[in-house]
Amino acid sequence: MRPITFLCISCYFKGQDFLRACKAAGNTVYLLTRKSLEHQPWPKEAIDEFFYIESEANSPENLSNISRGLAWLMRNKKIDRIVAIDDFDVEKAAFLREEFRIPGMGQTTARYFRDKLAMRIRASEAGINVPPFSALFHDADINYYILQTAPPWVVKPRSEASATGIRKVHSREELWQVVHELGDERHHFLVEQFKPGDVYHVDAITAGGKTQFCRTSRYLNTPLEVAHGGGIFRSHTIEFGSEEDKALQQLNTQVMKAFGMQFSASHTEFIQSKEDGKFYFLETSSRVGGAHLAEMVEFSSGVNLWGEWARLENAMARGETYQAPTPGHQYTGIVVSLSRFQHPDNSGFTEPEIVWRLNKDYHIGMIVRSGRRERVLELLDQYAERIHRDFHASAPVPKKPVD
Repeated sequence: MRPITFLCISCYFKGQDFLRACKAAGNTVYLLTRKSLEHQPWPKEAIDEFFYIESEANSPENLSNISRGLAWLMRNKKIDRIVAIDDFDVEKAAFLREEFRIPGMGQTTARYFRDKLAMRIRASEAGINVPPFSALFHDADINYYILQTAPPWVVKPRSEASATGIRKVHSREELWQVVHELGDERHHFLVEQFKPGDVYHVDAITAGGKTQFCRTSRYLNTPLEVAHGGGIFRSHTIEFGSEEDKALQQLNTQVMKAFGMQFSASHTEFIQSKEDGKFYFLETSSRVGGAHLAEMVEFSSGVNLWGEWARLENAMARGETYQAPTPGHQYTGIVVSLSRFQHPDNSGFTEPEIVWRLNKDYHIGMIVRSGRRERVLELLDQYAERIHRDFHASAPVPKKPVD
């Protein structure tokens, strides 16, 4: 039996564990990435060949260029599966699968995992709570929306990730000013009512249309607060078996079913409104969560999401049955911040609960683990205070997200 050949696409430096696990399963692994990432420490022992593009854009011109390049490659090399490792590559992978009739998520389904407007429409149609929203296509619809909902509102790009490009507005006049500033790009955005509340994330693996693994967590500082307020990023595992945990796992299952998910890792966010206590769907993606949340999940459950996603893709390509491992149940939390020092000295953090430390220029971060959720929260609060005092720096909101 010849090896299965995977073309992995990643225009950001991530997914090393996926690439290693994919290769360890006996596959041929190609990586398509940006030329500017050529010298990043990719696991070269796990990659049979590299291919490069100059731009990560999902424009028709760039997709056409990538398609022509793959057509040339496939004259001599068989491609069996295409995997998008980063959010921005989901559209590329879906386009190429459709073009070359390669199995996997096509462009219609991929829209639900990339386009925030498509997500909201589909979730609403499926009876899942979403904050009131409107497209920015038609002036009369926007005016009707303004009359029907109370500010503040947030104007969001339909295809960016994380909190990139989000603008908060507080009045009808301010909203229309933003719409006019967007000009010919306004159709790439939507407006949504801002609902204060706690934001949760659900990191899962779906196989055969069913959830095989699921871990629920809550941000202590929302991504929007961190991106726009220069805050310190924190998240933690919520109480196992709690009403929140059960409700979020059920909601995640509903979202995956409504969006047509068959097999993939996913990262989905919900907000619990302070106003009515209900959970509302915010967004989802068909990939492993960024910001080192995969490491937090692994130290909590023993499940490496990158590795399991590779095992799942391999099983699907070979027509085999996939079964996720039985997870452990430890409470974990993560704290990450920009640092004003290039190589911050974190040796002063000595608690035995620390299981991981971030090694990245101008950043400081840690993951803690305990059998007690209260201890995790206590340490996250202590560390946030110490980091803010001794290390913290802030920066303008980036034009593109950085994982």
